[in-house]
Amino acid sequence: MLEQDIRDRIQKLVHPFCITKGERFRLKDFDPGDTGGMTLDKAQGAELVQLGTKWLAEEQDMLYAQDRWSLLIIFQAMDAAGKDSTIKHVMSGVNPQGCQVFSFKQPSSEELDHDFMWRYVIRLPERGRIGIFNRSYYEEVLVVRVHPEALKREKLPSQLVGEEVWDERLADIARFEDYVSRQGTKILKFFLNVSRKEQKRRFEERLEQPEKNWKFSPSDVMERKFWDDYMEAFEKAIQATASKHAPWFVVPADNKWFTRLVVEAAIVDAVGSLGLSYPKLDAAKQKELVAARTALAHERS
Repeated sequence: MLEQDIRDRIQKLVHPFCITKGERFRLKDFDPGDTGGMTLDKAQGAELVQLGTKWLAEEQDMLYAQDRWSLLIIFQAMDAAGKDSTIKHVMSGVNPQGCQVFSFKQPSSEELDHDFMWRYVIRLPERGRIGIFNRSYYEEVLVVRVHPEALKREKLPSQLVGEEVWDERLADIARFEDYVSRQGTKILKFFLNVSRKEQKRRFEERLEQPEKNWKFSPSDVMERKFWDDYMEAFEKAIQATASKHAPWFVVPADNKWFTRLVVEAAIVDAVGSLGLSYPKLDAAKQKELVAARTALAHERS
């Protein structure tokens, strides 16, 4: 269990970036370069993340053993915001047996034959496990909204596609998250808020360093033309779906060490709030353990 003073410090770090009521949310109020007043270097930031990772690994063991709660972590961002590296660093100490990562690309023909939520629902984490969505059902109100031609490929009856389709989808997502949370799944949603300037720098770095060339796609540059449209879509999505049971964390992403620290702290705080513990055995099970111990003690070596 987290000590109260540590819990307080974690919550103080995370609180400025946590959105539970979306009505007054404005993306312009959040600085991608914010470091919360901290002046740590990269190594110091990594050390703090490692401490959180160690604690999370211990809690995950109890989450798996208790087999009651599950955790769904959603990452959304513009390209080069650091989703992959954040997942890698924050979850580095977690037992792979109890953690699943799904990266959603363009939907397949089979997926397009179902409703827009289908392929995400079947990937929800089982009880006792952590599920990570690297992009998620929010793509359906982000990319598809910015590029509405993609909606035509989803084979919806034309009479069901009107001006309200985006508001309807956002309402569907909000209701879905309410339902899932009431079934024992803790939902955390992270928008890694990178600036357009920093994204350009990272793209140039990918082009200049041969070992990073594979990360670059010409379409990445093309999408920069729609930057303002994406920011508006993100803002509307957060406004419509932020809640206490499924909060958004608008995490500054221009400094990767701070991004990872905030994400780690938010996850640690959320898992700590579940009050996890190892299952206590009843009298019958305790009796079975005594019998097993006695049998082992009498075995010939």
